[in-house]
Amino acid sequence: MSQSNNTAPLIGILQLAYSGELAAAYAYRGHWKSVSDTEERQRIQEIETEEWHHRQLVGEMLASLNAAPDKMRERRATIIGRTLGFLCHVSGWLAPMYGAGRLESRNIREYETAARFARDAGHDEFVDCLLTMAEVEWEHENYFRSRVLSHRLGKLLSIWPKPPAREMIRKSFAGDALRPVSGRPNSLPRGDAVEVLPDAVVISQHAE
Repeated sequence: MSQSNNTAPLIGILQLAYSGELAAAYAYRGHWKSVSDTEERQRIQEIETEEWHHRQLVGEMLASLNAAPDKMRERRATIIGRTLGFLCHVSGWLAPMYGAGRLESRNIREYETAARFARDAGHDEFVDCLLTMAEVEWEHENYFRSRVLSHRLGKLLSIWPKPPAREMIRKSFAGDALRPVSGRPNSLPRGDAVEVLPDAVVISQHAE
């Protein structure tokens, strides 16, 4: 597949990530304000700041591609994020932690996929930044997983699959570069879902 043909999937996944970061940041704002432990408040507030930074970086990538955010996704992300931020105050401690961890596990894959799309579209200048964001999302997932498992009920829950080790993000990407181009993804997976799980509230602006 030509580089030009891969630009559309790259723009599509960047638009998803851009709006997804908006929803996540608003949700985390409500999340850190809902917890009483000082260290948890500080860490979740840091995560919110990192999500805003990711949104800025993705926005710059879109601008360099002469692409704009999807206005409908932006409106939906604002509503979802603010709603989930509010629900953190009434849903208890465990559900937001669980939902955040599950969301972050998807964020890792999203940025890994975006890095592959960027490479295939000839935008190698995006790759390191996208992989770095995947690594930051890995740290987020690891934190929320640890918090869920620290709860007496957390060990009884069906936890989302554990991501590979952090260093595998770049190793996997490097290994994928050696495969034939035909074996790489050349389009976005179908779906742009907002998922509300029965055992936790979780946002997903990701393809299923």
